Amino acid sequence: MSAFFRSDVTAIGDYRAELGETPVWCQRTQSLLWVDILAQCVLRYWPDNGQTEIHELPSLTSAVLLTEKRNQFLLVSVDGIHLYEYEQKTRQKLCDYPGAEGTRPNEAAIAPDGSLWFGTLDIKEEKDNGEWFRYEAGAEKPEMMLDGVGCTNTLVWYEGKVWFADSKKKRFFSANARRINPLKISCFSSGDKIPDGSALAQNGWLITACWGSKCLLRQQINQGELLTLDTQPVPVTQPSCCTFGGPDMTELFITSARKNLDAPHALEGALLHVETTTVGAPQNLFKLPPH
Repeated sequence: MSAFFRSDVTAIGDYRAELGETPVWCQRTQSLLWVDILAQCVLRYWPDNGQTEIHELPSLTSAVLLTEKRNQFLLVSVDGIHLYEYEQKTRQKLCDYPGAEGTRPNEAAIAPDGSLWFGTLDIKEEKDNGEWFRYEAGAEKPEMMLDGVGCTNTLVWYEGKVWFADSKKKRFFSANARRINPLKISCFSSGDKIPDGSALAQNGWLITACWGSKCLLRQQINQGELLTLDTQPVPVTQPSCCTFGGPDMTELFITSARKNLDAPHALEGALLHVETTTVGAPQNLFKLPPH
């Protein structure tokens, strides 16, 4: 097939998202969770039986993330950061949403130290008023690390650095893994591609969904540098994010979006799946507040 894909890319199930985002693989339950931001719902796919569960949410939510507790997840929503009891479908608010008026949350991930990192963006996607935040359980509010961002995307940690992207500026960045210091950021071009969400392989491959380009971008992180290797085609116009999963972490799940497409074909917005030649890095868990 290729240096990366070792099967065809296929669609999972019938659900088609307006804006599918932030897929995460739960190794404890062998299931995949993701959100449809515009439809305000969490989805969960169980490969064992092929079923997809859909939970409606009361507010716009950009991410569902893993915590130390098996079936308790973290929701990053426009009305705050919440713990979500999946089976009971109940939310417990941890803190308010800190973004500026007219923004919403976007990219989010758990750092190696168990803290939540997340970005915001202008709802109309016109202003560069997005910000990156860091939140530890028990803190009164999230800490703003970087402002003046166009569109916050990509969030992975490797070689003691955090890697993130600004889709609007077509740039990747790296910074200190514990906090972004605006004065000490390295910048890398994504060429003509618009980087959206990314997945990290254990060998340092950064796999990025390229919005509007019908492909994934494969790059190598090596000693602080970002080397472009190749692109891999996918059968959707707007791939939005990806994550490794499966029993041995060699499968890749890719979310996509129908948003703003004049004539979306049947697969637009689908969750996609492909077998790969590499092994993904496991998800970090949000460190819960002490009782």
